[in-house]
Amino acid sequence: MFIYYFFVIGIVNNVLLTIIFLLRETNSLLILDKYGWVYLLLIIPTVYGLFLKKPKEDAKRYSIFLLIFLAFLIIEAVYDYILNVPFRENWILLSPYLVLYFASNYGFAAMTWKTSQKRGIVMMSLFVIQIIVNILSH
Repeated sequence: MFIYYFFVIGIVNNVLLTIIFLLRETNSLLILDKYGWVYLLLIIPTVYGLFLKKPKEDAKRYSIFLLIFLAFLIIEAVYDYILNVPFRENWILLSPYLVLYFASNYGFAAMTWKTSQKRGIVMMSLFVIQIIVNILSH
C-alpha cells in the first residue's frame, strides 16, 4: 500500500509543478499568486506518509526521500510565502532549493522504478515533461 501512496504523491507533485511552470510560461502570474499555495498542501500527505507502515527493507529509503521532499516544500513555503524573498536571483538561497528539488524528484522516480518499471516509466516521463516545461518557463 505504501508504495502506491508514494507513487501518488510523486504523480501529484509532478502534475502540480508542471501546471505551475506552464502558468509561468503563459504569464499567468496572478493565478500563481492567488493559488500557488495549493502546492504546499502536499506537506500534509508527505508528513502522513512518514508515519505509515512501510516495508522493512525500504523503510529508511522511502522515509529519506519523503524527508527530502518535505524539506523542499518547507523551503518553498519559507522563501515564497513567509519571507517573500526573490531567492531565484540569489545563488546562496537558490542552491539548497535546487538540490532539494532535484533530489526529491529523483527519489520519486528512482524509488518508483525500483518497485515497478511501468510506474517508473510513468514517473520518469512526468519528470522529464516537468523539467522541459520548467526550463522553458525560466
